Amino acid sequence: MKKLGLLLACMIQFSCYGQVYKKINGVSFVASREEVAQEQVEAVMQVNSNSAAVMPFGFIREVNNPKISFNTDRQWFGETKNGAKQYIDMLHKNGISVMLKPQIWISKGVFTGVLKMDSEAHWKQLEESYSDFIMTFAQLAKESKVDVLCIGTELEQFVKNRPAYWNTLIPKIRQVYKGKLTYTANWDEFDRVPFWKQLDYIGIDAYFPLSESKTPTVEELVSGWQPWKTKMLDLSTETQKQILFTEYGYRSMDYSAKKPWLVDRTEEKPNMVSQMNCKKAIFAEFWGEKWFAGGYVWKWFANHDTAGGENDNRFTPQNKPSLKIISENYKKYSE
Repeated sequence: MKKLGLLLACMIQFSCYGQVYKKINGVSFVASREEVAQEQVEAVMQVNSNSAAVMPFGFIREVNNPKISFNTDRQWFGETKNGAKQYIDMLHKNGISVMLKPQIWISKGVFTGVLKMDSEAHWKQLEESYSDFIMTFAQLAKESKVDVLCIGTELEQFVKNRPAYWNTLIPKIRQVYKGKLTYTANWDEFDRVPFWKQLDYIGIDAYFPLSESKTPTVEELVSGWQPWKTKMLDLSTETQKQILFTEYGYRSMDYSAKKPWLVDRTEEKPNMVSQMNCKKAIFAEFWGEKWFAGGYVWKWFANHDTAGGENDNRFTPQNKPSLKIISENYKKYSE
């Protein structure tokens, strides 16, 4: 009996070692002017993606303006409620799960993390306007049976200054939408969000600085990940919530891991090896971890055939060598 018990213990240990966990293997599906077509969804499926983030938008004129304008005739189709619904329906029709991720855009591309009102009256107006915005899409999430709803994206000052509002908003959302909730924290914000225990995933836009090299090696990048990975694991353990990369990605250019959040029209040369190495490192470090739920690569344009390419130094992996790395890992972690 002792030998049998030892054998069973060894079998259990062996079966757990090297176990592959199924992940959320997502793309951030960029809104466009038109409806999404079947062949455009098939391009997502061809890279073994099993999920997509659909991102309707609301707009604010100034950083201290409390009015959010959304779901208007002036917006692109994919940015509206009807557009998001059409995208969700097409993705679901093809067996692709959806994270609905309503986002705010401040004029001139001002970072949403600095959105802050200059008076109590304006804060109240912003809260009312934001509630109208997010509850509109919570209702859509309910109607369309989306898998995950993101309740906000990179709103550090809003979260920091109005914690009582968020503590009231989350139960209000849950009264309407019964699926899983997350919030998207910027990479330098995630450890200060006070309401993680009220949500289902710890959402992070994973633009962590990892290396100052022109073309960082995978080994450099893995080393650069270690302090950040430790902080994420500690938070996951404390809250008993999985980490979800609500966005992850790197530009295909020199120094792509130095300041991965940069979206300026830099003239840095295209560097496909840098983007490839960054992708290899992030998959090696996170997709095999049980406490990690998966992620959504930034970003994926509907018209795949004309997106990206080897002369493009932007974020999209479309029609670039790094797409093969994504496809191979998505296949590995989807079975």
